[in-house]
This record gives sequence, structure tokens and C-alpha cells, in this order.
Amino acid sequence: MRILVVEDEAPMAELLRRCLAENGFAVDVAPTGEDGLWYTGESNYDAIVLDVILPGADGFDVLREMRAAGSWAPVLLLTARDAVEDRVRGLDLGADDYLVKPFALAELLSRLRALMRRGARERPAVLTVGDLSLDPATRSVARDGRPITLTAKEFALLECLMRQPGQVLSKSELIEHVWDFTFDADSNVVEVYVGYLRQKIDRPFGRQSLRTSRGAGYCLRDDRADRTTRAKQADHAHGIR
Repeated sequence: MRILVVEDEAPMAELLRRCLAENGFAVDVAPTGEDGLWYTGESNYDAIVLDVILPGADGFDVLREMRAAGSWAPVLLLTARDAVEDRVRGLDLGADDYLVKPFALAELLSRLRALMRRGARERPAVLTVGDLSLDPATRSVARDGRPITLTAKEFALLECLMRQPGQVLSKSELIEHVWDFTFDADSNVVEVYVGYLRQKIDRPFGRQSLRTSRGAGYCLRDDRADRTTRAKQADHAHGIR
């Protein structure tokens, strides 16, 4: 398993390198944030140990750019800052876990093993479907760069749909995730809130991204891609190349 350590303090970097190597990991060490970004662009890592306080680009900058570039390796943040806002910021930017310095090496190893069991999968900090975006951290929604104001339940329903784009979610699934499993599944609350969402995310923009699958449920799709596909099919049917 290959690990990248991004740490500017030479004694700490060497301690981590030696500890990880002795436990069977292949280890690369980057002394700056810029070096760390270069490494992640050149190699695929099973996990990344990333210090927050770095010269130049700090750990938050590195994490943001990594995720924006499509690098989804699990990230363990190391920080001397114990402030809640720093931990929240790192997690919201896409970190998977954090350790506050000083820490026990045994705990670092245990946390890395837990992260690698989850594997590298896409976990974007901001959800996007076509030109519709939703940021769970700032609780903001925009379409084509234009902000959209939603109520708490509208936001929760949209987030649930955007986390599984293109997948039909049944009424009962939406109630369970957005309301709770004790909610009356026979009520029309889902239909009502789907209507509210369409009025805000689709109709003002001339879109039809929130679809009803009759008898099955609802899904959110990139309707621009659907329109392109239909146009190509129509051209093909009329012999246009």
C-alpha cells in the first residue's frame, strides 16, 4: 500500500516515513504543499497523511486542489490546531479524518488502516448534476452560477436526490432519508416538496431535471445531456450526419 506524507518538519516527516515503512507501507514524503500536489498528480496513493500548517500552500489549499483535480485518495489531516472550526473546515473540504498533534503512532496507523478499508471513492465536497450545484457545508444551491434559496426540507430533499443522480428513489426512500421512517408514507408530502423544488430549480431556468418515474419514484438528471442525446437521435432518424 502506497502512502504520501506531506509534512514540512523534517524530524516529524522522517519519523512518519520510518514508522510507515516498518509497517509495510511504501512511503513518499513531500516537504511542501506544492510538492504534495505534484506527487498526487503523478501517482495514485492508497492514503495521504497531510499536515495542515505548511509553507506556501497550506494543507487546506492542497486538499481543495486535490479534490478539484479528481484525486479521491483518503486523507488524514495532521494539525496542531485543536479549534473546532479548523477541524470542521478540513472535513468539509474533503478530508476523511484528522489527528491533533501530538499523537500516538499506533493511533495514526489504526486510522490509516480504517481509511484504506473504505477505499478511494469519489466524495466531492460540492455536489453537481449538470449546471446545478449544492454545497452541504455552506448549505447553498446554485444553477448556472445563479443562487437558489431553499427551505431546510427542500434542501434536504435535493441533497438526497443529488447524491444518487440518475437513480430513481422511491417515495418511501425519500421519506426515510428526508423525514424519518415513522412518517406517514401515505401522505403526499413528497409530491408537494417535489413540486416546490421544480418551481425553484427547474422552471425559472427552462429545465426538466427533476423527473417523475410513474409508479416508481423520482430522480434528478442532467437534462442538458438528455436534450443532446434526443437531438442526435432525431438527426440520425432524419438522415443528418
